[in-house]
Amino acid sequence: MEDALSTAAHHAEELIPRPSKSPAALKAALAVVAPNLLPKMQDNLEKAFNRAAELDSLTPVHAFLVHWATIVEIERFPETARTYHRSLYLAQQAGTPEEAREHLAVSGGILRAATAAIQG
Repeated sequence: MEDALSTAAHHAEELIPRPSKSPAALKAALAVVAPNLLPKMQDNLEKAFNRAAELDSLTPVHAFLVHWATIVEIERFPETARTYHRSLYLAQQAGTPEEAREHLAVSGGILRAATAAIQG
C-alpha cells in the first residue's frame, strides 16, 4: 500500500511547486495549500527557536523545517492530503485496534513518502 501511495503522490497534480526548506518559503506555501495550519506553524516556529536558544543548538530548527516541509509536501497534492487526513480520522474512529492500525499504516506510508521526497 505504501508504494502505491508514494507513486500516486508523485504522479498526481500538485497545487504548487515544492518550496525550499526555509521558514518564509514554507509559510508562503502553507498559506496556499493549507492556510488553516498557519497558526500552528507559527506557534511551532516560536517554540523551535526558543528551544534552539535554550539548547544552543540548531537541531530544533532543523526538526521544525523537516516537519513542516513534510506537511507542505503532503498538502501540495490534494488527493494525497485527503487520503492522509481521512486515514487519521478513521484511525481515531476505529472500532478495533486492528482497524486503527490499518488506517495508521496508510497515514504513516504517506508521511514516510513525503519525508523521503523532501529529503531526496
